[in-house]
Amino acid sequence: MVDGKTISWSGLPEKSAMNLDIGDIMDEWPYRPGQITARRINGSDGVEKIQLRLDLGILQMNSQGRPDGQRPHDCESLLDYYRQELASQVADSGSDEGFTLDERACELLRSEAVLYYHRYLAEFVLEDYSSVARDTERNLVLMDFCAKYAHDASDRYVLEQYRPYVLMMNTRAEAQLLVRDQRPKAALSLIEEGIAKIKEFFERFDHPDMADESTELVMLRALAGEIESGIPKDPVQELRDALDQAISDERYEEAADLRDRIARATDDRSNAKT
Repeated sequence: MVDGKTISWSGLPEKSAMNLDIGDIMDEWPYRPGQITARRINGSDGVEKIQLRLDLGILQMNSQGRPDGQRPHDCESLLDYYRQELASQVADSGSDEGFTLDERACELLRSEAVLYYHRYLAEFVLEDYSSVARDTERNLVLMDFCAKYAHDASDRYVLEQYRPYVLMMNTRAEAQLLVRDQRPKAALSLIEEGIAKIKEFFERFDHPDMADESTELVMLRALAGEIESGIPKDPVQELRDALDQAISDERYEEAADLRDRIARATDDRSNAKT
């Protein structure tokens, strides 16, 4: 149906008829309820695409540039266009004073953010964490841009409700990249920074109590626990933990033995350094 009218191909010459039914494609790639499924393909235009399977169809996006392949105002994205407009004003006047985004501009920017959301969701499923980091960072920049320059207060704050989620996805992607680079402790530090940013968000909007119920924080803490479990423990620290437990259980002979083992291990470590 286009503009309220149903297109019928009956009556057209057989060679001119176009089959618009995507049922065969959907049957070949079945939808699994509760599971996000994505894949990469090479488009007929030679451009790599990412497809995201939905219950009623398939989303197809370019893997680079704006997901829908459009170039608004001959820019990679609408956000880039408005940022160039801002830069042009600053270059001419030396200030961003008076630069604003009207209601229509904010609406279009929000729609563009949704395009990138669908793509980074698919990228995460595909474990393309560098692209997830890129697209989530891009949407965070868009949120900041709207929050600063939108003319109407409602447009300045409407996207803020999604900030914890985007921060969480950005943090998870960046942390996974560090884990791949064999830097688990740096990943844990990054996760702590992400948690702090989300807590700061709730405090900024006078809802610090909501942080305890935040799904985003639950997911980041779960990831931190998963990463921690993969870090080999310090043998001396393991002995100290065992000593604390032995003392707590009043197993004093075992505690004395553990103290001796800790002393020997500490001496061995000191000697190895010298």
